[in-house]
Amino acid sequence: MASHSIARADRVHPRAWARIAAIAAALLIFILPHLIWRLFDRRSPIAGMFLKTAGWIAGADVSVRGTPVRDKTLYVANHISWLDVLALAGQTRCAFVAKADMKPWPLIGWLTTSNNTVYVEREARHTAHHQATALQHALMSGQPVTLFPEGTTGDGSALLTFRTSLIAAVTPAPDDITIQPVALDFGRIVGDIAWVGEESFGANALRVLSRPGRFPIILHFLAPLDHADFADRKAIAAHSRAEIAAALGLG
Repeated sequence: MASHSIARADRVHPRAWARIAAIAAALLIFILPHLIWRLFDRRSPIAGMFLKTAGWIAGADVSVRGTPVRDKTLYVANHISWLDVLALAGQTRCAFVAKADMKPWPLIGWLTTSNNTVYVEREARHTAHHQATALQHALMSGQPVTLFPEGTTGDGSALLTFRTSLIAAVTPAPDDITIQPVALDFGRIVGDIAWVGEESFGANALRVLSRPGRFPIILHFLAPLDHADFADRKAIAAHSRAEIAAALGLG
């Protein structure tokens, strides 16, 4: 019998290829304005516009609850799918903290780099100082940055442990840096969307893009942390995790 991940990957509908073609066409439309903008300003809004468009083509209807802080902010969010990136960047034009092994990926690596991604080697303790410095510099540029402290995607039924190593880069946070928890809510379909187990990125993307109709993603921007009360990285991680869990109804 085929494994669960393989069985799920086999369900590919022609609409998936149509959506991929539409995303590719959108990329061709956005790429030249983006490159021209980057000649004069590192913070190109075109990347966020493309990611928002790609999310819409994929079938996502993204809505926002709460008020996102958009300047010099670290968003601490749960992680379900590659759609998280499209939804968050599409609404806030944020950059992301991502694993360094994504950088050489064909096309995807170029897209993430163009959006000012901060690449980290999570298991390389000897580079922790340089990674923290890179994150601080990214935040001071003004563009918000999203960190997925679970370190990987979950199935949505519970939150994984929040790793604290990169939160240390903003502990204690400078007065002009804000830390804001964000809950990504896929509702009842979360198990159908989640990218977990042995399923490859390509298989998950084809499966999700094969879905009929549209689906909601709610971004809950929760209350920013108070600098005076959360100077310790473990306290920041624990508080953020509890607030996200409560927003998602995960106890």
